[in-house]
Amino acid sequence: MNVISPQTIPFEPARFRSTAEFYSRYRVPYPESLIADVAQRIDLRPGDRVLDLGCGPGPLAIAFARLGARVTAMDPEPSMLDAARADASWAGVELTLVQGSSYGLDNPVFGRFRAVVMGRSFHWMDRQATLATLDRMVDPDGAVVLFGDRQIFAMPDWRPVLELTTERHAGPRLEDRNRRRSTEYVPHEAVLLASPFHRLERMGRVMERRIDIDDVIGRAFSRSVTSPATLGMEREAFELELRAGLAALAPDGVLTEVIESQALIALRDRQSPIALRDTP
Repeated sequence: MNVISPQTIPFEPARFRSTAEFYSRYRVPYPESLIADVAQRIDLRPGDRVLDLGCGPGPLAIAFARLGARVTAMDPEPSMLDAARADASWAGVELTLVQGSSYGLDNPVFGRFRAVVMGRSFHWMDRQATLATLDRMVDPDGAVVLFGDRQIFAMPDWRPVLELTTERHAGPRLEDRNRRRSTEYVPHEAVLLASPFHRLERMGRVMERRIDIDDVIGRAFSRSVTSPATLGMEREAFELELRAGLAALAPDGVLTEVIESQALIALRDRQSPIALRDTP
């Protein structure tokens, strides 16, 4: 197994404190069909335990609970857990909500899980240490699954407007973002390949989404780099500048983006999950 030294973003429990209301409403949703296919691939059955690590307002946790899993949803931010609790109640599912992070996982009280899922959260962790801990927590034939999305293109291309406006107003938070974008930042795939979970598979869905200017602004407020707390007194100026720039690009207020939602499934180098579970 290769040894690598990935960069670690400094842990800040309150990083997303002011984003919960925007996250639930404006982040790109995970396709239900993708989640169902992942559950089938890892042979997730009703009653199996799933940990949603860095759950935010719980979209993944709720989706897996709908499939019959017993889900523990963990996040360091109380307002995110409040949002997850409200959304789970609305969805009619039960979650076990835990305030905590990957830095406090090494505790026998959590027990074992069939799968650990993460949505846009792995980059905030000490990735090597987290995977080493999860190796002790995930069933021998279980999986770690990273969910995320990437924008393939946008029409009109409003991304440079958002980027420039962010750089004008975001301040010190840009340092962490730029660290993750640098060539020195080791991709998740490389970190996983150097871990016990080094059998990698990817599933995805590509979709076109029509959004408006408020959607882009709300998504910006859901990010740590341009959260209301990060922007502080710059929030109004940021929103005004971003709104004006987007309106100049799209006077009718209609924007389009093509998104690929992805699930990176990481398994150990053993029998396939289905084969192992079916063994008497």
